Amino acid sequence: MTAAPETLRWEDDELYLLDQRRLPHEVAYLHIKDLAAAWEAIHTLTVRGAPAIGIAAAYALARSMRDVESGNFGETLAANAEYLKSARPTAVNLAWAVDKLVGLGQAQGQYEVLSAAACEIHAADTAICTAIGKHGAALIQEGNNVLTHCNAGSLAVSRHGTATAPMYHQHDAGVPFHVFVDETRPLYQGARLTAWELAQAGIDVTLICDNMAATVMSQGRVDLVIVGTDRVTANGDVINKIGTLNLAVLCNHYDVPFYVACPSSTYDASTADGSSVPIEERSAEEVRQTHAASVPVFNPAFDVTPVGLVTGIITEHGICEAAAIGSMLQSR
Repeated sequence: MTAAPETLRWEDDELYLLDQRRLPHEVAYLHIKDLAAAWEAIHTLTVRGAPAIGIAAAYALARSMRDVESGNFGETLAANAEYLKSARPTAVNLAWAVDKLVGLGQAQGQYEVLSAAACEIHAADTAICTAIGKHGAALIQEGNNVLTHCNAGSLAVSRHGTATAPMYHQHDAGVPFHVFVDETRPLYQGARLTAWELAQAGIDVTLICDNMAATVMSQGRVDLVIVGTDRVTANGDVINKIGTLNLAVLCNHYDVPFYVACPSSTYDASTADGSSVPIEERSAEEVRQTHAASVPVFNPAFDVTPVGLVTGIITEHGICEAAAIGSMLQSR
């Protein structure tokens, strides 16, 4: 399998991020030298995908504390953490990873502790994605057509992806199947990233416009949908890239199984349901990029899929009904 380039690198206590804005035409890395550069990289989607954002934020926060004196350590750590968390409000991994480091740093006050914790978050993500791939693999049978949205692939995590992890697992096992990829407007993460990385891996893939999903489902050409998520709330509501709700509604109408790949770090037990999740609204220029008219634009980056539209959630511990995700993860 031809692997996609690494999403991020931590080399000699320095952070390097793959600039995903330039893909698929150019593979380039940005050296993140300070906290402001990290904030900008997260906010502008240089690095994207909930797990990858969390890993990058952990490294960036640790790096920001390397030369801070012990007397100011706790106060500076808390301020840097809040600043980083403001970069993108919806994906829960960002706050999860940052808060984890803050807890350790406040207790021990050492850069080395933070650096080691960030490395552990990175390594754990790789193991989690591998486990999601193994648990979800049986959902993809020989000859199946799978549809996915946005990019929950290798470029959104440390390796293998979340929604794509079962695909990579079955492909490596020699199981033939086909993937439809929504282009995912307005920033085309499906077209620029997912279709590209799956094709590089040798997986049979077809790119479609977002508004073609209903047609291919109506023709009986989709056996299941697997998407990633930026947050799953306590009741099992799924917050993911805008357009995910459309797919869930279509799956319900055409009786197509709708699965969500969710690592434990993306589960938010502290938020009751999707109605109280802050939904990031992005620049109007992202939508106007191919249009001249200066009309008002509504550009939410995410939508909320109600728990009742979700067939199941794939975690590193197995597959469960969406409403039971808290019981599965909190029992571990």
